Amino acid sequence: MTTLRDPLPPTAPRGAPTSSVEPGSGSAGGLSSGGSGGSGARAGGARGAGERVVLDDVAIRRALMRIAHELVERNESLEPLYLVAIPNGGVPLARRIAANLAEIAGVEVPVGILDTTLYRDDLVASGERPPLRRTEMPSAVDGRVVVLVDDVVSTGRTIRAAMDALMDFGRPRAVQVVGLVDRGHRELPIRIDYVGKNLPTRRGERVELRGLAGGLEGPLEVVVHGEPPAGAEDATGPGEGA
Repeated sequence: MTTLRDPLPPTAPRGAPTSSVEPGSGSAGGLSSGGSGGSGARAGGARGAGERVVLDDVAIRRALMRIAHELVERNESLEPLYLVAIPNGGVPLARRIAANLAEIAGVEVPVGILDTTLYRDDLVASGERPPLRRTEMPSAVDGRVVVLVDDVVSTGRTIRAAMDALMDFGRPRAVQVVGLVDRGHRELPIRIDYVGKNLPTRRGERVELRGLAGGLEGPLEVVVHGEPPAGAEDATGPGEGA
């Protein structure tokens, strides 16, 4: 009698990948796929739970270059332009925009830094004494077209505070606003003239501009952190979506 052996397991077609991909993982063989949204792992460690990258450094640079072109198109002359960064996140963004303007238009636009802490409208009610940030305004703003630069705009209160602070340095001819991310939830009638990305969010979420190596030097990314546990306060402060 002839004994029948078990049939051999089916072989994969030639050229087919041999590593398995877990559904929804987006990776195979330990390679993660990424795009302009920056879905790769943060340098130096894994990402925290409940956070997602909405802009990586490439996307941020692309958005700031587009904003620089829009500044050239909307302003008859760049000579009166004065970029004023709201710390902390607005500082590296304003410097990148200034570099872009020098590249595409050959004009050196001054960059200032304006702390809005003392002009916040919640200091009396909260009783807080937040630490002051640096202010560096190389010249007065009289007759200049001031472009306020912030990383994340939400309620509009930080922009309002910046406009109040700006008046201590003169009387600008006009004020325009750049926001890398506009997350909505406006409480004041503040318009953003140049937006890098409109990002619908929930109030409990926190949007952060951060550096891949810590601080705000080098490559940057914008991250959305998930909602805090039930009952936790929404601790959104200036530069973090106010």
